[in-house]
Amino acid sequence: MEFHIVGGGSIGLLYAARLALAGYPATVWTRTEEQAAELNRCGIRLEAGDAARQAAVRAVPLSEAAATGPDQCASRTVLLAVKQPQLTPELLGLAGRLAQPGAAVLCLQNGIGHLERIAAAMPDADVYAAVTTEGARKLAPAVVRHTGAGELWFGPAARNARPGGASGGADGRHAQADGENGRHSQNLLLFALKKAGIDAYLSNDIHNRIYAKLLLNAVINPLTAIYGVRNGALPEDPARLRLMLALHKETEEVLRAAGMAPSEDGWKRLLDVCASTSANVSSMLADIRAGRRTEIDWINGGVSALARKAGLPSPLNDAMVTLVKALEQ
Repeated sequence: MEFHIVGGGSIGLLYAARLALAGYPATVWTRTEEQAAELNRCGIRLEAGDAARQAAVRAVPLSEAAATGPDQCASRTVLLAVKQPQLTPELLGLAGRLAQPGAAVLCLQNGIGHLERIAAAMPDADVYAAVTTEGARKLAPAVVRHTGAGELWFGPAARNARPGGASGGADGRHAQADGENGRHSQNLLLFALKKAGIDAYLSNDIHNRIYAKLLLNAVINPLTAIYGVRNGALPEDPARLRLMLALHKETEEVLRAAGMAPSEDGWKRLLDVCASTSANVSSMLADIRAGRRTEIDWINGGVSALARKAGLPSPLNDAMVTLVKALEQ
């Protein structure tokens, strides 16, 4: 099985390195020619704890996809590992050329609103929604540090996909695409990911998992960006803690109205994530510091859109969008 990874950011490099080290051919499609040249020259340096390994990968600038015939670059498995702001029509068109008919496309974006656009751009592919809790930090164009162990859950992006079939473990960790070919492809993909040391599971409840992660991101990401603090420092200040609680309550109400399953430990889980990732710089804070556009439109902006659809107020999420956009200027 060959993997094409679209995006040379932290998660893209982490998964590309792991897959390559497990013996799978991995091609990284990068935004810049400079990063592609660096990856081709020395591979990916994957750091974890005190250890480091070098993974040989092939790298190609995304611009070359436009000039290359589909048969020359298409793959059966594509990991779409760019952030939401990079999911432009142009990039989706290029990424669509990398996916053979029936290819599995794993969508690793935060927030909501992307799956419909990706599916429309790749009508002949099997599009999978994916949620990862891995922690990774890109230190250089060809260097990534694994900062926290996590899981990867994926399932058919279409809400009417039939559940059942392959199992990634207990507790209902399974999903099924249409037909025997879909089940076979899912099993092969799951096997490859696990062989690469990725704690992967198929899910028949992937949209609920997307909402559960959105609930965390909608609190941690904007507030760490606004206050300029690491995850662990966020709840240490009483005023910040009160704002966290209010934002969590508002967001949870909206997401439940949108179909998220009730949970009794949502607030505790949020505090646990802050503690377990205490030294981490959130992706939104990292984007602000680097002068990049953030994913605020698809995280808190996505919550606000769901609130409008349900006829609910979302003043705190609206404020998060306004404040973070001001920081982007």
